[in-house]
Amino acid sequence: MSDRIEINSAYIEQITALIEANKSAELSVILSDLHIADIAEIIEDLQLDDAHFLFDLIEEEKSAAVLVELEDDTREELLSGLTPKEIAEEVIDNLESDDAADVIGELSEDKKEKVLAHIEDIEHASDISDLLTYPEDTAGGLMAKELIKVNENWNTLQCLKEMRKQAEDVKKVYTIYVVDDNNKLLGSLSLRRLLLAEKGSAIKSIVNTDIVSVKATEDDEDVANILNKYDLIALPVVDDLNRLIGRITFDDVMDVVKEEAEKDYQMASGISEDIESSDSVWELTRARLPWLLIGMIGGLLGAKVIGIFDLENNFELAFFIPLIAAMGGNVGVQSAAIVVQGLANDSLKMENIVQKLIKELGVGLLNGIICSIIILGAAFGLGYSIELSLTVSISLLAVIIFAALFGTFVPLTLERYKIDPALATGPFITTVNDVLGLFIYFMIGQAIL
Repeated sequence: MSDRIEINSAYIEQITALIEANKSAELSVILSDLHIADIAEIIEDLQLDDAHFLFDLIEEEKSAAVLVELEDDTREELLSGLTPKEIAEEVIDNLESDDAADVIGELSEDKKEKVLAHIEDIEHASDISDLLTYPEDTAGGLMAKELIKVNENWNTLQCLKEMRKQAEDVKKVYTIYVVDDNNKLLGSLSLRRLLLAEKGSAIKSIVNTDIVSVKATEDDEDVANILNKYDLIALPVVDDLNRLIGRITFDDVMDVVKEEAEKDYQMASGISEDIESSDSVWELTRARLPWLLIGMIGGLLGAKVIGIFDLENNFELAFFIPLIAAMGGNVGVQSAAIVVQGLANDSLKMENIVQKLIKELGVGLLNGIICSIIILGAAFGLGYSIELSLTVSISLLAVIIFAALFGTFVPLTLERYKIDPALATGPFITTVNDVLGLFIYFMIGQAIL
């Protein structure tokens, strides 16, 4: 049994000291007791040369599983030190088809072909080659070929016999699938029902036909939503003729959820590319700079808006510019975040756009009235004129309503045009609301003052 440990700086220093002292035997003993996830975390925290040294000490079957747990850049570095034959024999042969396809898919075309050629198990190589034809962000790109399936025309005795044969190639059995003579998916078979069935019973008499499946071309985010909606641990994948071709497990989808969450968070923060903290200065700059430039242009437009209006005779308006800009940006991001979340978990349908806009109008109106009343009393209480206080109060109400509607409309529009709506939760909403919010503020100020 693997021990659960806390990977901290002191522990990494201890491992590094053993590596520098070339204590291979002692390190091998430590690695044998660690979980693959802990080993992967240790390798991620080591210098590249130390990571290579430690990786070479991991037993073959375990090292393949560790590779799958590593970040893409680290895995690529470790694989670069292996020949195509070593990758095939030491890594691919010890992985299920989905993980093997992920590893091979990151190699160059030339090395990919050489690795496939060195895989001795022809069926395994064929499964991997088939998986590589599917885009990464589809059900086909997530699925594994290894599964347990039985024919509806078998009886329970034949079923158990065939299942024992198939189980040799499947590390974890989640579901037993039932197919017909043409490999078309008919349903599933629970192990409990199989064990309780009378000896020699026909499989077609105990099959559960209430089963959810996905096409191989289904988007990976939709797959995650289906697994979550129906509370499944495994999901069968079929082709256009409903023939069973693979299965997706919850652990595969967890990786998708994590990646999507990271991507959406980066977009909301104004980072346009998928980056890691270990990336180069140039890569980090390239990912951040576009939205910084957009924010800078927004600031220039805001300055232009301020310059259009005469503040010389109403200089008190300038005191409340930060308030108007901040409130507009905050309300817009709040509305956009709720919409993006609803689109991501499929709880918000595109058909309900008008209904959603009306609801956000109500929320914006209520929030705006409350905030405008508070600011009216606060401004007047601080000694500002009633005219200025009314200007700020009315402007704040108008800006909050506009920002709520704008923050709702933009992600819905992006979704309709197949653009990631997470873009709307970041600097885009904030920048536009700053500029238009100031324009609304000064227009109302000009009318009243």
